[in-house]
Amino acid sequence: MKLEVTDQALSWFKEEVGVDEGDQIKFFAQYGGDSPVQSGFSIGFSLHETPIKSGVTTEKDGITFFVEEADLWYFDGYDLTIEYDEEKQELTFSYPEPE
Repeated sequence: MKLEVTDQALSWFKEEVGVDEGDQIKFFAQYGGDSPVQSGFSIGFSLHETPIKSGVTTEKDGITFFVEEADLWYFDGYDLTIEYDEEKQELTFSYPEPE
């Protein structure tokens, strides 16, 4: 699995959430909502988390983004790309198939 954070999404995290170099952000499966990969679940994030057993990690501008190994089931073999939709002014999550 690959985890990608676009430059626009990174800017959103810095400006709206106030993350800075050295911070860590965890993405996790949460009950409720809907996604193209898991019905009845959606993706959430939390700040200032320390990985217990990271399944996938990426770093951008000194900020670490990760998914715990225990939450990899949610992605069902897909990658995760975190983007920012300027029109809607919100984060979006896409799940491309691995190359």
